[in-house]
Amino acid sequence: MSDAPTPVDIFDVKKVRRLIELMKEHDLSELDLKQADNRVRIRRGGEVVAYSAPSAPVARPAATPAGGAAAAAPDRTVVIKSPMVGTFYKASGPDTPPFVKVGDRIGPEKTACIIEAMKVFNEIPAGVSGQVVAILVENGAPVEFGQPLIKVDPEG
Repeated sequence: MSDAPTPVDIFDVKKVRRLIELMKEHDLSELDLKQADNRVRIRRGGEVVAYSAPSAPVARPAATPAGGAAAAAPDRTVVIKSPMVGTFYKASGPDTPPFVKVGDRIGPEKTACIIEAMKVFNEIPAGVSGQVVAILVENGAPVEFGQPLIKVDPEG
């Protein structure tokens, strides 16, 4: 028999969920744990999921002739971005309809998609009201933190 301590699996889903609960309880934004060669880093920051897309610079003429065409309107769409690294899913299962489709009207509390991270399925709220104009990621594709997922027209 060995007196060496048994290794603790820091990637155990129950333990990760408990860490997330503790982060919420104590209003922590990041947790970074390392044990031997294993490391887990959890970041919160999903409070702001929708960001305005940067609009392309619009060239404006010095003077617009009377009756002339106006300059192009800036892009007014809002982009829902990934709050974490993981795998993007449009629906909760392979046989269920997608949370949102192009043309759907959504509200800020509407689940837009799911991001799976470390075997935890995180429902991502839209965070914005409007009409879905584009879904920018394929179902089952890996996504990065801050990657654009869905475009919404808030005036649509």
